[in-house]
Amino acid sequence: MTPQLISIYALCAMFVVATIWPINMGVLAFVGAFLVGTLVAGMQTKDIIAGFPGTLFLTLVGITYLFAIAQNNGTIDLLVRVAVRAVRGRIAAIPWIMFGITAALTSVGAVSPAAVAIIAPIAMGFAVRYGINQLLMGLLVIHGAQGGGFSPISIYGGITNTVVMKAGLPVSELFTFFASLGVNLTVSVILFFAMGGRKLLSARADFSAATPMPVPNTQVVTAQRGPQAYGDSENEARSEERRISNDPEDPLGEDAAQPTGGSRLYQITTLVGLVTLAVLVLGFNQDIGFVSITIGLVLSLMAPNLQKRAIGQVSWPEIMLITGVSTYVVVLEKMGTINFVGHSVAGLASPMTAALLLCFIGAVVSAFASSTAVLGSLIPLAVPFLQSGTGVNPVGFIGAMAVSSTIVDVSPFSTNGAIVLASAKNVDRDAFFRKLMGYGALITVVAPVVVWFLFVVL
Repeated sequence: MTPQLISIYALCAMFVVATIWPINMGVLAFVGAFLVGTLVAGMQTKDIIAGFPGTLFLTLVGITYLFAIAQNNGTIDLLVRVAVRAVRGRIAAIPWIMFGITAALTSVGAVSPAAVAIIAPIAMGFAVRYGINQLLMGLLVIHGAQGGGFSPISIYGGITNTVVMKAGLPVSELFTFFASLGVNLTVSVILFFAMGGRKLLSARADFSAATPMPVPNTQVVTAQRGPQAYGDSENEARSEERRISNDPEDPLGEDAAQPTGGSRLYQITTLVGLVTLAVLVLGFNQDIGFVSITIGLVLSLMAPNLQKRAIGQVSWPEIMLITGVSTYVVVLEKMGTINFVGHSVAGLASPMTAALLLCFIGAVVSAFASSTAVLGSLIPLAVPFLQSGTGVNPVGFIGAMAVSSTIVDVSPFSTNGAIVLASAKNVDRDAFFRKLMGYGALITVVAPVVVWFLFVVL
């Protein structure tokens, strides 16, 4: 057996182990990089360590740290309250409010499981109270999170764009972002009308100033423990704290802004910081890691006691996963596995068929394992295929691969699907699980074909 095949089998074993047991795949990948690199490829440990993605590490730490601060000081709660008040009695708008909020959270740097963990309990509470299909509500929350997940300042976007630029391939950050947002939005519109949304269009509730919209009382959704019956290695991602006011005189929790985190001025300052981050990164090409940590430090200095928990709320399991897989990919690259796989795929009879096969692999693996790990490993494997002059448009293919590898997170075997399942109220869990699994299977089969046709063939 060749060293290249051994390294591929080791990667497959990591996916399997991380799916069956609650072991962070980043830990597996670091160990795999060490064992495969030294024992199979004959590399020195210093060469393996040199593959650690320092820039990506700083980016992930910075944006999740800043997001934790925004959660602690009540800025996220403020956005939710403002958004739901804007509904003004239109029950049909509530699922779209939740879609928009989760999309906004992931687009500014929140990890997808954290955004879903924050919004899903609230969304499900609204669904129960106002007779909205809970499956519809949960799916729109997930699709919203995935729709915003490829903005240039997001985690998914950062991983994908970094890998593509490192390979010297043409990259269009906005194309990948709008491709993901467009596909997830279109799917959500179809789901809305297929799951009773038409009836909601004529429904109204009294959300007048005298009787403001109540935010349902919810419990924090935490990562599942034990064997990952419904989750993947992303299940270790920390869900942020939720504090919802129970004061009957203040259903919207307006007076809860203080205990939730900070003053309204502080929350507005945080919003200004998020806007500043986007301007500096997109408009002036500044490093997102350094900028986000700098803004986080300024906010922390304004309320050091309030923010002392923020560093502990950084998504360290996610960061371990991504940096571990990235380090292992560097080992694969140095030992020739990347070129081996790329040329093998390119050698298929039809480049278009090869592109479709890669999209299917990304979808199937991601439905059971970590989307971040898939993005970090499969895109590098596809680079030689894209560089070999097959005629496949790299920008379109990256968009197709990005969507295929993330839209399937509706599966109950993925963290987002598991969170929605855990957040559902007053339902038959087994039946709800079967519905999620059925929809997840459908989207896993259909989505790769659709995005391949839209972004690669056309």
